[in-house]
Amino acid sequence: MDGKAAEKLLRPDRYQVFLMIGRSQVLFAPHPWFVVNKKGIVSRWAIGLRTMRRNPRWGYINKDALPPFAGVPILWPIWKSTLVGYVEGGEGSLAARMIERIEGSYESYPYRDRYTLTGPNSNTYVQWLLDQFPESGLKLPWNAFGKGYRRFGAPVT
Repeated sequence: MDGKAAEKLLRPDRYQVFLMIGRSQVLFAPHPWFVVNKKGIVSRWAIGLRTMRRNPRWGYINKDALPPFAGVPILWPIWKSTLVGYVEGGEGSLAARMIERIEGSYESYPYRDRYTLTGPNSNTYVQWLLDQFPESGLKLPWNAFGKGYRRFGAPVT
C-alpha cells in the first residue's frame, strides 16, 4: 500500500503507529520511518542526514522533516513511500505505548548523534524501537541494512 492509501487509514479518535519505508527503483536498501497518530496529532519520526526548515531535530533524529506519508527525496526520483504495517488502539494500548517511546526516543536512542551507511542509520533506529515492542508484529525487510547494527557486539537497548 502506498503512502496516499495509508494516509486514508488515519483515525482521529485512535492511537496509531505506521511503519513506512521509502523504496528506490534503482538502489537496493529501503529507508524506514514512523508515522504516529496521537488521536489526530500526526507526526513523522525518522533518522535523516539533514534537517528541513524549522522542524525539531536531535542529533540525526528528525520530527516532521517531511510530510508524514510522503516519499523520501534522497535521489531523483523521489523514493515512493510504502506501508509495511501498522498498529492502533485506544488509551493504554500497544500503539499508545509505542508512541510514547517514539516521542521520547530523542532522549534515549543510543546512536542519535552518530550515522553511517552501514549502521547506525535509519534502519538501526527503527529496529531499536521495534525490538522494544515485538508484540507489534512490525518488521523491517531483510535488506534494511543496519537493522542489526550492534556497537562492539553489545545489544541495542
